[in-house]
Amino acid sequence: MKTIEKIINFRLLAILFASIAIVSCSDDDDAPEEENELEVITDVTLVFTNDADPNDVVRASAEDPDGEGIQELVVLDEITLAVDTQYTLTFEIFNNLETPGEDIGEEILGEDDEHQFFFSFTADAFDSPAGNGNVDTASDPINYNDEDSVAQDGSGNPVGLSTSWTTPVTGITGGTFTARLQHQPDIKTATTGANDGDTDFNLTFVLNIQ
Repeated sequence: MKTIEKIINFRLLAILFASIAIVSCSDDDDAPEEENELEVITDVTLVFTNDADPNDVVRASAEDPDGEGIQELVVLDEITLAVDTQYTLTFEIFNNLETPGEDIGEEILGEDDEHQFFFSFTADAFDSPAGNGNVDTASDPINYNDEDSVAQDGSGNPVGLSTSWTTPVTGITGGTFTARLQHQPDIKTATTGANDGDTDFNLTFVLNIQ
């Protein structure tokens, strides 16, 4: 009888452990994937294209060779623009830890309802936009060329993958220009600002207009 009881107890224990394992696996399967992670960005280039001459392009880059590692994006160039000129600013944003490099700009475009670029610059460095940018006050003027509405009918909120800038007749030397990308999943509205959400990058370049 004791042998039979041992066999029964062993089988019960086996069933119990199997049930625990199944429940554990089920819990793992049901665990939601982590969402809204910050993008891994190793290379950012600001591209100012002269609207009157598409061959006149000014590029200024920043680089972070270890991505999510201890290093941060380091600015490599100054921005030097011509006086009395209208430019369109676009971005090249990559994660080059991947092979081939991952185009984060495409990812931002695909999640444009979760991202917005904010800018600050030396006061009155530009004829348009006037002022000193919208990092300090979100409602300050920036010439956004894109919006996060699929319809693109003027009803969406700005993104900033493309913006317009007009330099003055008189130049400046040693000014500053900051481009800041905010990740704002589930909170982006017409009034959210540069301190809302998480910062994907915040880059300050020396600005010369001559």
